Amino acid sequence: MNPPGGETSTPEEVFRGSAEGLELYRAVSTLLAATVPASERITKSQIAFRNRRGFAYVWNPGRYIRSNVPAVLSIVLPRRLDSGRFKEIVHTSPTLWLHHLELRSAADLDAEVAGWLREAYDHAG
Repeated sequence: MNPPGGETSTPEEVFRGSAEGLELYRAVSTLLAATVPASERITKSQIAFRNRRGFAYVWNPGRYIRSNVPAVLSIVLPRRLDSGRFKEIVHTSPTLWLHHLELRSAADLDAEVAGWLREAYDHAG
């Protein structure tokens, strides 16, 4: 599902030039489908996974900066997770933290990440 009146896209367009990134997006989508009933919204810049609000985003860093990282998974939570796995953590509002996880292989999508995604989904409901 895409935003009404918004610029829509496809996963193939978001990850144009990055077959690895597209495969990682598909791995995130598969993990979420097995965990929570999230919907997707695709724009030109990212793929958002939603409950009532967005809780996770997959995007192609190579579209914005020089990077050899095929995909980034950004997870929105009501608390800061102190894990060395995150490239960056941003306090986006008084009640939300955005955690950026670089994805280099499907092995990065383990049980710990699934737990974070479940928590983010629940909070976005």
